[in-house]
Amino acid sequence: MKNLISERVADFLKNYPPFNIMDKKLLEDLSQQVTIIYKEKGSPVFSFGEEAHPSFYVVHKGAIELNNPILKSVTDYCDEGDIFGLRPLIAKEDYKLEARAYEESILYAIPIAVFRPISESNQRVSNFLTESFASNTRNPYNQTRKLERSGISTTLNAQGNLVIDDFQPIRYSKKLVSCGPKTTIQKAAAIMTKHRIGSVLICKNELPIGIVTDKDLRNKVVTGDFPITSSVRNIMSSPVITYPEKITIAQAQMAMMKNDISHLILTKDGTTNSGPVGIISKNDIMVSLGDNPSVIVKAIKRAKKIKQVKELRKSIMMLLNGYLEQNLPMALTSKIISELNDTCIKQVIAISLERMKVPPPVNFAWLALGSQGRGEQLLHTDQDNALVFEDVAEDQLPATTEYFLELSSMVTKGLNKIGYEYCPADMMASNPKWCLSLQEWKNKISYWIINPGPNEVLMSSIFFDYSLAYGHPDLMNELSDFIFSSVKKYPIFLVHIANGALQSPSPSGFFRSFLVEQDGQHKDFFDLKNRALRPLIDAARVLVLSHSIKGISNTWERYEKLAELEPNNQELYLACSYATKALLKFKTKQGLLHHDSGRYIELESLTKEEKMKLKRTFKAIKEIQDLISIRFKVSNILG
Repeated sequence: MKNLISERVADFLKNYPPFNIMDKKLLEDLSQQVTIIYKEKGSPVFSFGEEAHPSFYVVHKGAIELNNPILKSVTDYCDEGDIFGLRPLIAKEDYKLEARAYEESILYAIPIAVFRPISESNQRVSNFLTESFASNTRNPYNQTRKLERSGISTTLNAQGNLVIDDFQPIRYSKKLVSCGPKTTIQKAAAIMTKHRIGSVLICKNELPIGIVTDKDLRNKVVTGDFPITSSVRNIMSSPVITYPEKITIAQAQMAMMKNDISHLILTKDGTTNSGPVGIISKNDIMVSLGDNPSVIVKAIKRAKKIKQVKELRKSIMMLLNGYLEQNLPMALTSKIISELNDTCIKQVIAISLERMKVPPPVNFAWLALGSQGRGEQLLHTDQDNALVFEDVAEDQLPATTEYFLELSSMVTKGLNKIGYEYCPADMMASNPKWCLSLQEWKNKISYWIINPGPNEVLMSSIFFDYSLAYGHPDLMNELSDFIFSSVKKYPIFLVHIANGALQSPSPSGFFRSFLVEQDGQHKDFFDLKNRALRPLIDAARVLVLSHSIKGISNTWERYEKLAELEPNNQELYLACSYATKALLKFKTKQGLLHHDSGRYIELESLTKEEKMKLKRTFKAIKEIQDLISIRFKVSNILG
């Protein structure tokens, strides 16, 4: 007779890793050993320090909160298909976190004794569990694209959503306390007490040779094995495990588990042959996990107040600083920070909708414009957004517009509270000119395209760099289709857009010297945005419009797509892609350094190397503007 319950368990598990890579018969046999557990909201699954359970868990329904009661911080939330409670399986020790039902939940308890042989015989299963335990990587196999650099990765899942791994650099202590191998245990203990630390590094000739921790004192001295007058060389753990400074959270966790240790020593070259520069403890890892992108995303989504989102945005800026210091690829950094910023915007809109007296009368889409729409807005800058709602009968239009203007006003106010300045030109959805029905938007865009004066070209340039921040994608897609069909009907519009792309002032003069502002508030400063970034952004826009490329708003991704479509110009387009990323990275670093937008650069503050890096991008700018001028015959038609 068939076990219908185990069949249902197997049908569920086969949809989630690592069970989806297991043999079908093996999964069916395992499912017969699974125990189903019901947890009421707020009830514990296991507690901090509790003896290891004989099973680990999979969430079937509901949500589980993992938290560290000592640090009083939430580490993660697990929902349908997520695995938790792996410590007894991986590390073979008692729990270091508390697991509690965040809402009414049903769990599948997977017996460790039954599962361990499966894990040991299947390397892919073992790898997944190790990664899940070490870095909260939910699903490294479900992907369509992976970007890797030195073991660091981010993935796009089948739905195109970003899955962020724990690759940010870990925070660690640079205040090293050390002593020599001949130091007595008593003196070493006194040093640890004086500095309120749990370990002391043992060095010889300024090189690390061992470490003594509280655990060593308990297990080797308090037990009577060694007297306190003995030297620390008798109880130290040696050799020490060393790593270079730029170690990631996942790498640190893996190293500690692999070597069954609680401290890692960071040295100049990553080996014991160079001097120590820092030390990482298990506590440092737990603190760093508070800045895990996945945790931040979930925390933002659960925020009920605008001020909570504002606080979480501070963590995003800390991540950005860390990524730039770690010298991660700009495309990767931008992707993650944009994803986090988009999550903030979505939550502000969701909170605003909750505060409205009635739900929206029709479907709508909130569009992010400009640098935010391109996924290139890393620093706290001003808002550029618009709202489009479904068409309604003429007599219903005033009331519908009034509703969405009220919502938009609430949203833009909320965005301002979390750090987005109001747009000086009032290009925001709270402005009636930027909060329109689908047909009204079509009418406005038609006017821009048919009557492309300087102001219309400027408006369309900002508007054409948009992405869906919230709402129904069908509205945005229909608008995109309309734009491209209209441009095809009026190709002269592209010439005007191309002309606009050539209006940005040149970045260099004779002998490739920087051209700086001649007057005004920023006299003698270099305008990085107008003279370097804008020409690249504008050129990419007109080129993708001419090719009718939909769904790509990011500038360097536009150039990479153009490189595919035009092999004869591939080298130039890839150079433009690189230049855009390099300039955005430079602008972001300058902005963080000077606490501004990073737009205006004081050249005297730059090193020679920094100036050379900037100038390397100028050639691509000149060549892409030459291409635009020739391709669209701007001077002949408009000159």
